[in-house]
Amino acid sequence: MAVITLTTDFGTRDTYVAEMKAAILSITRDVHVVDITHEVAPHDILEGALALEAAAPRFPTATIHVAVVDPGVGTARRGLAVASGDQVFIGPDNGLFTPFLGGAPWRAFELRAEQFRAAGVSRTFHGRDVFAPAAAHVARGLEPGRLGPVVTDPVLLVWPRARVTEGRVGGAVVHVDRFGNLVTSIDGDTIASLGSGVTVRVGGRILPLVQTYGELARGSAGALVGSRNRLEIAVNAGSAATMLGARRGSPVVVSRVSSPAARPARRRS
Repeated sequence: MAVITLTTDFGTRDTYVAEMKAAILSITRDVHVVDITHEVAPHDILEGALALEAAAPRFPTATIHVAVVDPGVGTARRGLAVASGDQVFIGPDNGLFTPFLGGAPWRAFELRAEQFRAAGVSRTFHGRDVFAPAAAHVARGLEPGRLGPVVTDPVLLVWPRARVTEGRVGGAVVHVDRFGNLVTSIDGDTIASLGSGVTVRVGGRILPLVQTYGELARGSAGALVGSRNRLEIAVNAGSAATMLGARRGSPVVVSRVSSPAARPARRRS
């Protein structure tokens, strides 16, 4: 059975997500539809891209990911299908798929073929009328290349990276999760390259690097490498964002702790 995931900024109060699922099921019922999240902040393309980066690699081969964070809906922005690695991503060409347009081989196609979309396309709801039908047809075995012409220049976001110098890594907060944890642009492999004995500076505070939330005393702040293999700042049973007054873009610096220089031995006179 094919798998289609949905990632949007629609929330769940309105009928938008249900309408997208209806569009898929009207074309094929032999599909398993999974909600990644519908709580991306409205119009926040970077947050949507980060959600896909975290979740998509966990899904099986040939999963189709529909993502709709689309402030440009109805404008000249393109609809896009990206075949990257062993998965397919469908949505607006606005940078949402930046994490999958780098290392792994990829092909991209503009969604132009009218036979693979709704008979009537709303100018304000391409998620239901363009992207969901395209995903359903791919789930039925359609090659993504039949959706439209090749795209060689998909839109790319300026992706948050860490800056590495000897004994020091500079980065920034890229996401604040619902617990108030600060997810950063610094990956776990970079932290490991510094060796043991590092400290993390954020919001004017110097924090220890720990392995688990439970190593911190209740109400205390610290840093750890989280499940996304990104450095996180956390407070045990509290909000790091609130305690440290930090948000997306706040600078984070990781430094190797220098051991005191050895004193030269005294000569006997």
